[in-house]
Amino acid sequence: MKKTGIMICGHGSRSKPAGEEFGLLSAGLKQRYPDIPIEHGFLEYSAPNIHMGLDKLREQGVDKIYAVPGMLFAATHAKNDIPSVLTTYQEKHPGLSIHYGRELGLHPSMVMAFETRILEALGLSAAPHHGELYDTMLVVVGRGTSDTWANAEAAKLARIVAEDLGFGWTETVYSGVTFPSVGRGLEMALKLGYKRVVVAPYFLFTGRLINRIYDYVDVVAAQHPEVEFLKAHYLKDQPHVLETFMARVQECASGKFIDDHDLMRAFKERLARGEVDVHHHHAEYQPEGHDHSHQPTATPTHEHSHHHGHDHQHSHAHGEHGHHHGYYKHVAHPHGPRTMIDEHICHCFMRQIPEAIIAEERELRAARGAASYRDAAPH
Repeated sequence: MKKTGIMICGHGSRSKPAGEEFGLLSAGLKQRYPDIPIEHGFLEYSAPNIHMGLDKLREQGVDKIYAVPGMLFAATHAKNDIPSVLTTYQEKHPGLSIHYGRELGLHPSMVMAFETRILEALGLSAAPHHGELYDTMLVVVGRGTSDTWANAEAAKLARIVAEDLGFGWTETVYSGVTFPSVGRGLEMALKLGYKRVVVAPYFLFTGRLINRIYDYVDVVAAQHPEVEFLKAHYLKDQPHVLETFMARVQECASGKFIDDHDLMRAFKERLARGEVDVHHHHAEYQPEGHDHSHQPTATPTHEHSHHHGHDHQHSHAHGEHGHHHGYYKHVAHPHGPRTMIDEHICHCFMRQIPEAIIAEERELRAARGAASYRDAAPH
């Protein structure tokens, strides 16, 4: 029987508090795995380095190691540098087996951890009702790397959180390497006119970059006293973060990385849990000359009970359309589907928009049209 150990691989920082906070993460995992040796190490700047952490595991009799990168996204360090260190160590110790896991990524628990920090900055303990944050902008600050896909993950995270919590607008800026930078990004974002801005750094630990981000916010805030700036805390050793590390360790141990693209299996699993229902589409395309005599002539009314806190009905006439959109909680967002009323917007969405919103949008459009006519008229 091989003795198993866990190795958490970090980047390292010139900031001593950053290294100490990474140690808190390791300590938190030790509480969750009391019977398994756990060590951590860094690529550079901080001690212990990864080799030293691996040595400590071997000294405890470990000969099977699950190594997980303590990285938010998979850029150069997670893709190349850490695997190089682990491969070199493996070659020096042929009796040792090292299994490498994956970055934290956009695991649901990481998204929850980030949203928790943002809600804390807003003074909230739970997500507000949709519409309550339409007057607020969210600015997500990513690390920024030379890896395009890693940068894109930060932008994807910003979009997920903006929709989950219901912000009026969101922008993604970066603290280094790529664009837009924090300072320039904030300057451009303020041109949209929002009077309340939440700046949320998606970082695990403190350090010089965190300090620089907060300093940028203070400078811009001093230049724009009319805008309320709220600074969210970085993630640290939050329970949701620890849960994600545990999930990545379990993936590594099983050898099965959870990234399921089997859409039919996923649908059937959600169907069994009651999260979706089966929609029968009566308006699917039929070739010319097809016999329609077997089809019903009455207009069916489908009543769907959706598992997102409300029930509503759709009345689908034959030939109207052959698809279905799920309920969208931000259908009345000031920059969303309501701005396309009377412009061939899908009937599924039109039925979701409250009549009061439809009337309000038409009045606004009429007012804008009248103003445009006056501006264009000869004087």
